[in-house]
Amino acid sequence: MERNTKKVSDSMVEQVFQVRPEHLNGAGRLFGGQLMAWIDEVAGLVGIRHSNGDVITASVDNLKFMRGAYLKDLIVLVGRITYVGHTSMDVRVDTYIEDHRGIRRSINRAYLTLVAVDENDKPRPVPGLTLENESEQAEWLAGEKRRELRGQRRKEGF
Repeated sequence: MERNTKKVSDSMVEQVFQVRPEHLNGAGRLFGGQLMAWIDEVAGLVGIRHSNGDVITASVDNLKFMRGAYLKDLIVLVGRITYVGHTSMDVRVDTYIEDHRGIRRSINRAYLTLVAVDENDKPRPVPGLTLENESEQAEWLAGEKRRELRGQRRKEGF
């Protein structure tokens, strides 16, 4: 039986937040934990859209902070599927600060692995992924590499 597939664009999510006083750390910047929560939320929405059901976050492979964000900044998170296994999905979430002219500056990039689960929280199959351009193919290859590295880390005990 051949599994159905979806395109990357079918499950893309873009979400916007504004940095408010309750989102700041003691240094007056966006608290990294708040940004991580937003990233996890966006990744989860991407996973739900791709898998047509519930998902759990299995791991965060990469979380790279490039610059800070401050009070009143508009934070734009863009999430997309980059790789799928049988029950798992890799999701890339790019975070930007958007100014009032709509110009975006990158502040963070994260890769998360999500697993689709059924009503008993058991892993369930996900649709395949149709790659439509070179960028999506490059992300797929990077996803294969991340999967290999996760397996190697598991074997080595960390």
